Amino acid sequence: MAPAPPSGAPCVFCEIVAGRAPAHRIYEDESTLVFLDLFPITRGHLLVIPKRHVDRLTDLRQDEYVPLLRTLVRACQRSERLSRDYNVAVNQGRLAGQIVFHLHFHVIPRYDTPGPFATTPRTRIGDEEARGVVALLGEAPG
Repeated sequence: MAPAPPSGAPCVFCEIVAGRAPAHRIYEDESTLVFLDLFPITRGHLLVIPKRHVDRLTDLRQDEYVPLLRTLVRACQRSERLSRDYNVAVNQGRLAGQIVFHLHFHVIPRYDTPGPFATTPRTRIGDEEARGVVALLGEAPG
């Protein structure tokens, strides 16, 4: 079972893992859970979580990567029963739209509506800006 978040505030996803909050479970194994989003963007919107409470993807232990990715793939395969088109998303932090601070991936089937990233025209990054970003995000020394 998932421990309570470090802040001591109840985590709704930990409550779902513990069976104290309702959820429409789709898949479960010893370390992961897939369930329907209660406020779906589209029909079949799934949430994929690790059972152990972590706020962010970067908080996962290395031994948790494979089981979580395996479950994410299973969720995508099940989503394809509804639509071959879907988004996989993770929001990390308040400014990125994270509302529940327990790591979760969204698998959002797409039907006749455009994807969420097609709302504004995109412009090509300039070489100077690209070099600056590469310098910030490139391989760290050591």
